[in-house]
Amino acid sequence: MGMRLLAVLGLVILMSLGAYAWTPDQSRVSLEAKYLQSRADLIDIDGVSLHVRESGAKTAPAIILLHGFGSSLQTWDGWVESLSQSYRVVRLDLPGSGLSSPDPTGNYTDERTRALILGLMDRLKIKRAVIIGNSIGGRLAWGLAARHPERVSRLVLIAPDGFASPGFNYGQKADVPLTLSLMVYVLPKALYRPNIEAAYGDPSRLDDVVLDRYYDLTLAPGSRKALLARMAQTVLEDPRQLLPTISQPVLLLWGDRDALIPPANAQDYLKALPKARLVTFPGLGHVPHEEDPAQSLVPVLAFLRG
Repeated sequence: MGMRLLAVLGLVILMSLGAYAWTPDQSRVSLEAKYLQSRADLIDIDGVSLHVRESGAKTAPAIILLHGFGSSLQTWDGWVESLSQSYRVVRLDLPGSGLSSPDPTGNYTDERTRALILGLMDRLKIKRAVIIGNSIGGRLAWGLAARHPERVSRLVLIAPDGFASPGFNYGQKADVPLTLSLMVYVLPKALYRPNIEAAYGDPSRLDDVVLDRYYDLTLAPGSRKALLARMAQTVLEDPRQLLPTISQPVLLLWGDRDALIPPANAQDYLKALPKARLVTFPGLGHVPHEEDPAQSLVPVLAFLRG
């Protein structure tokens, strides 16, 4: 999920102040009962307990799936079964998201997160992988490919973050509105849905099960503080300096109704990436893999076979 959601979220919080509703964290025990399949899925990497799920044969070529801001590894549920038939699929909750613990260092920079992903690859004995990332996960993915090309074989970037937009400048930390800090205390569910709907081209496709999952995991202990810290620590690099160094094949996917990261940004990536091609999905939004898994997976499977 893109960080641009937080601008909308700020308005939601202000609206809720008239009828102040304290929203405490949910208990770790209750969240694990709902969303943790096995205790073995919690893997310690440099002090962070990462929630990781694997599918497919361990001897198959590896794919690593990186979700977006405020999301979790379940966003890939619609793709995993098909991908797992031919690949070793590894998906994880980023630190402070889903069931992954907040980072005890308090460091949520891209550099730190990339290091944790590489640490996980080392732990799982994955030398090289296809990296697929959505939004911030896309930015992490191309950042890995640019800095560690020996670890990345191909890239699939789904509405990737990286080019500066209003409120962000290259080389500077984001200006996080003070009102957003209130989300740590006030986050009523009744006003939460529009923030997730904003990621869909057709909001009617957002069902209650998915909405409940987003909301529950946002209320994981320390998650809201971690989300704000990640936003506050984001320092965008000019992608035009790094993207041309990426020699791996790249597939760009974009919903033409993406209201969070403009589809026009795809042209910036196509200009900068030497081996990229674009597939656009009519009617879909920021999370095409979640909104319409069957349609969005078709070009991915073709790309991986190429």
